[in-house]
Amino acid sequence: MNLLELRNISKNYGNLWALKDVSLSVAKGEWLAIMGPSGSGKTTMMNIIGCMDRPSAGEVILDSVDIARESERNLTVIRRDKIGLVFQQFHLVKYLTALENVMVAQYYHSLPDEKEALEALDRVGLADRAKHLPSQLSGGEQQRVCIARALINYPALILADEPTGNLDEANEGIVMEIFRQLHREGSTLIVVTHDPEVAEEAGRTVVLEHGKVARIEDREKMK
Repeated sequence: MNLLELRNISKNYGNLWALKDVSLSVAKGEWLAIMGPSGSGKTTMMNIIGCMDRPSAGEVILDSVDIARESERNLTVIRRDKIGLVFQQFHLVKYLTALENVMVAQYYHSLPDEKEALEALDRVGLADRAKHLPSQLSGGEQQRVCIARALINYPALILADEPTGNLDEANEGIVMEIFRQLHREGSTLIVVTHDPEVAEEAGRTVVLEHGKVARIEDREKMK
């Protein structure tokens, strides 16, 4: 069963087409990578899937709802309830501890639960860093806080933008192992990346060029 379907979506900014007639489906529990050179449409696609933008044309069916037709208010609710976002730049609140940064996501969803937030940090190996500010954490640790924050509300889809882009090799390995475990547990993952080694972890890789799908590499069929 598909969790996400893009049906002939296009996005233009004046005379510039960031995406043009793109169709794609993502099954529940799938790990999909999106690759392509700068300007290929990766960020635009991520923003549309993540309810941060809407297409100029086409349908975006997320968990049976066409988010391309929803109001801004409803998009905010869908993003909060259905999507866990992991950013390259982390976007942690600098004056809040790691624990409090995770609890912020709970606050906007329902009610903060310190015990549950601490369990989310423990899941990414950071229970002992819960009281540290972002400035007291390494880049890899900050990214893991970002992942814990993304997971705290049990999203239907985890959407990650260059999640290893600012990490050294050791921390990249830690983050990728967390993603592997999430995939084994049945989470649906979409990872936007420039790194071929990161993309190779996914079951399929969609390669964009000039706003169109240039090819799809299906590793499951290659086995």
